[in-house]
Amino acid sequence: MTGDAAQRSGAAGTDEPDPEGAPTKEVQGKQGRLEGKVAIVTGAGSTPGPGVGTGKATAIVMAREGAKVVCVDLYPERAEETKAVIEGEGGTALVVAADCTSSSDCEAMVASAVDTFGTVDVLVNNIGLAALGTVVDTTEEAWDRALSINLRTAFLASKHAVPVMAAQGSGSIVMISSISALRGDGTVAYSAAKGALLAMTVDMAYSHGRDGIRVNAIAPGHITTPMVHSVSQPGPAAAFMDQMRSEAGLLGTPGTGWDVGWAAAFLASDEARWITGATLPVESGVLSVTPLLMAGHLRAVPAP
Repeated sequence: MTGDAAQRSGAAGTDEPDPEGAPTKEVQGKQGRLEGKVAIVTGAGSTPGPGVGTGKATAIVMAREGAKVVCVDLYPERAEETKAVIEGEGGTALVVAADCTSSSDCEAMVASAVDTFGTVDVLVNNIGLAALGTVVDTTEEAWDRALSINLRTAFLASKHAVPVMAAQGSGSIVMISSISALRGDGTVAYSAAKGALLAMTVDMAYSHGRDGIRVNAIAPGHITTPMVHSVSQPGPAAAFMDQMRSEAGLLGTPGTGWDVGWAAAFLASDEARWITGATLPVESGVLSVTPLLMAGHLRAVPAP
């Protein structure tokens, strides 16, 4: 299971940004790459636990880069934690409570952004949930839930954001997919939904490119987030798996939600103005190597 997968609220932690976080705008001493833009980040709330996940990190990084950020979450009290960090650093944020499986909630989400900040320039579809299961033992209910949360949410949020972007002739949409869309990991419904996100990315890039809208995807790898820890019991086995997530990549270093946030900020910015229909892996090179070649760095998981 990859780091963006596990719970409905997206990927995030309740801790304050760690030292790996991007510097604030004041520290940067220059105009941010998203200065003047309005960004919606779905699943921007916080799963309790240490560290930071993709939704919270993305919202914070985009605010640090100058964007006004609409923090959307099913649990608004969690999004308030993200907003507090942003405003504590001098940024601007708005919390919107929304069930993004609902078309009316997504319509209201976009309307709130337009009413408060005037437009929508960036949409990050970050909501994700995964569960173990093969095509045989996954229930129909689990299948439908995975597609609803991982895919329907992106469809509906995009459905209502695209017309606003098209009317102004510009916009950027970033889908948070997963390497599970490209490599098997025993989460058939989640993998199918994340794979569909990649297909949706390409089709939307084709359909709306002449509207000035770029659509790209990020495929996070074995990052460590609060959601990963939320589905495992603390102890030696969990600590060992944290180490294995690092060792499985070519760099041998841990990945976090910040890595996804930085990538999303780049794809949303004008620096990526000629990039669309692409998938950017953020995975320490695991897609570039066979498991056998990494065997020397990996060991069996110890008994609990």
